[in-house]
Amino acid sequence: MRALAGANLALRFLLELALLAAFALWGTHAGGVAVAVAAPAAAAALWGAVLSPKARVPAPAAVRVVLEVILFGLAAGALAADGHPVAGAVLGGAGLANLTLVRVLPAPDMFR
Repeated sequence: MRALAGANLALRFLLELALLAAFALWGTHAGGVAVAVAAPAAAAALWGAVLSPKARVPAPAAVRVVLEVILFGLAAGALAADGHPVAGAVLGGAGLANLTLVRVLPAPDMFR
């Protein structure tokens, strides 16, 4: 069970990177280089400040869950808007599944 929890945390990191890439891809086509840099930077700043295990602004678990769902929803929508609806659906679904597993599998308390 611990191996599965570790694999899920590794998947979580890869999904975070995919989320940032989705915002960058959308930004490239929606507004050029400035938006391609600003969109993932804003998502990364929010993630680091509130959602990461070492967040500067510790938030209750319910707030973290809502923010994570919003970010993955926005990233999925960004991919769909950029002409990649299947990739958006996969990212959104994988993000939700991972969020659920992080809360269910035995893992460090920092994710609860």
